[in-house]
Amino acid sequence: MTTPVPVLIMRGGTSKGAYFRQEDLPADEAERDRLLLAIMGSPDPRQIDGIGGGHPLTSKVAVISRSATDDADVDYLFLQVQVDSPIVSAEQPCGNILAGVGPFAIERGLVTVHDHTTRVRVRMVNTGALAVVTVPTPDGRVEYSGDTALSGVPGTAARIEVEFRDTAGSVAPGLLPTGRVRDDLDGVPATLIDNGMPVVLINAGDLGVSGYETPAQLEADNRLRRRVEELRLIAGKLMGLGDVSAATVPKMCLLADPAHGGTLSTRMFIPHRVHASIGVLAAVSVGTAAAIPDTVAYIEDAPATIRLEHPTGFYDVIIDVDTAEDEITVGRSAIVSTARLLLDGQVYPREDIHHG
Repeated sequence: MTTPVPVLIMRGGTSKGAYFRQEDLPADEAERDRLLLAIMGSPDPRQIDGIGGGHPLTSKVAVISRSATDDADVDYLFLQVQVDSPIVSAEQPCGNILAGVGPFAIERGLVTVHDHTTRVRVRMVNTGALAVVTVPTPDGRVEYSGDTALSGVPGTAARIEVEFRDTAGSVAPGLLPTGRVRDDLDGVPATLIDNGMPVVLINAGDLGVSGYETPAQLEADNRLRRRVEELRLIAGKLMGLGDVSAATVPKMCLLADPAHGGTLSTRMFIPHRVHASIGVLAAVSVGTAAAIPDTVAYIEDAPATIRLEHPTGFYDVIIDVDTAEDEITVGRSAIVSTARLLLDGQVYPREDIHHG
């Protein structure tokens, strides 16, 4: 039998992943990746011989250690393990799995626990950015039960807030890369913004649709898709991203009035397919625009928690924007999430792959 590896399996947000201490995995990246492929059961569409769930949302890995820097408590490396290919990718972070990093750090004794709530400062190794995960810890233990609902997750759980630091201009040169709250894209009013993810915001009506269509309906509208891509290419250059024809950013977001009691209704092109919901950092960018006067997304007297409706439910973001003296400053960008501990134990990888 192979040597077991300690693992904690958690649902983080609307994803599920295997969480490991860095010290429990090989230091060599190639060896580490071979081991993770074996643990998750890849490559195999069903991941039948591993602990992956046969879907990208359930084939995720978090590698966590005490931080090497003074401004963070733990370092978090996100790895996407491909389901049917022998590939482990570290290209981008995952905001959903991030929600479970705080509870993991507490469960594994990597941070000091406080009564009531514990704030865990997380360095996202993939980008170098810092996030703060606030976890409910009554009596010095993680509280997983609560009344916070997430679209796509059955039932409710304890509220976890994930605050992102210094995300303005994460890819583009600044929060508003053109220096304007509105731009003209070939006659279409748009707001170009990057507070964690470059996004182009357009009112759906300006493109001849309602903004309440299903993803399948929008994808079947070839005229619309061609127009959206034309505008995206123009926006990419205006945002300082150059020729984005082969890039996945900026995302394109169509806006409409809320239909189900939220703040805004969204349909997100990512960029050529339409998202079934909305990505974490894209939601942060959209929510930020809703709090900035004169953007196409602006909501006067926007609530502290902005609820973004999407095709399968809603997503809540918390935005604090100061627009005094004609200068826009993002004070706080956070999302509301939940996490749940599913399993704390040991995993036994296939020996032939592990040592291959």
